[in-house]
Amino acid sequence: MSDLIKPEGGSVIGLIHGKDGTLGMPVLFERDIFLFDTCVAGTSHVEGIEALESQLREGERLEFFREPDNPHDPQAILVQTMSGQTVGYVPRRDNVVFARLMDAGKQLFGTITKKEKKGNWLSLSIKIFLHE
Repeated sequence: MSDLIKPEGGSVIGLIHGKDGTLGMPVLFERDIFLFDTCVAGTSHVEGIEALESQLREGERLEFFREPDNPHDPQAILVQTMSGQTVGYVPRRDNVVFARLMDAGKQLFGTITKKEKKGNWLSLSIKIFLHE
């Protein structure tokens, strides 16, 4: 076990400051935890999805937003690109647990794993992650 050595000047505050005088506090541990594979629902109802399709890339991060006042589904989770363009929703069959996590203050997001155009319907497969 090593002994704690006070820096020059001997102040306790000096122990948490780096050599340049900035705070040397530890950085919080962050990680992204994979939760589930699913798809994006409702892409055929998104205005301008044809133009947006060419911009979407596999691996792209998608943001999730809760819509508890959604008249069709109180557990609705809106899916958008990082630039704020709506892509669709987390499917109703999959969203109950994720909505509860988000309502509890947890940050969830998705990444595109596969993109396929089927006529005028865009199929987007995604992975859902919890950012902690």
